[in-house]
Amino acid sequence: MKLKTIIGLILIVGFSSMLFLNFGQQVGGYMNFEEAQETGEKAHVVGMWVDQESFKYDASSNVFTFHMQDDAGNVREVRYGNPKPANFEDAEKLVIEGVSEGGHFIAQNILVKCPSKYNDARGLQEYEVPEETAAS
Repeated sequence: MKLKTIIGLILIVGFSSMLFLNFGQQVGGYMNFEEAQETGEKAHVVGMWVDQESFKYDASSNVFTFHMQDDAGNVREVRYGNPKPANFEDAEKLVIEGVSEGGHFIAQNILVKCPSKYNDARGLQEYEVPEETAAS
């Protein structure tokens, strides 16, 4: 093999290794608050906003604070360094990405899962096929 080919392969393998290593560190798994606290790693936590607790946005520090209950029933204060996400109060579920620090969770991203606009109070209606269409 030529020297240029060997150097090129080494560079490709080295770059690919660094890419996979960095990508693996960026992607955290889905955990509850307790698991995120134990590992200290970046995690995704799925849960619901605790509407009995108040939420607030401090414009001077640009921090939105609220309480969330994860799927295991653990409740933590969540601090998010941005304004309140749109449709926050309408959310069926929240997915927050961040790290646990002390008794609270520092969120870098919040995904708000809202109810479908197609699921209204009437529920799903059964569709009846007209007789002319059914016979053909």
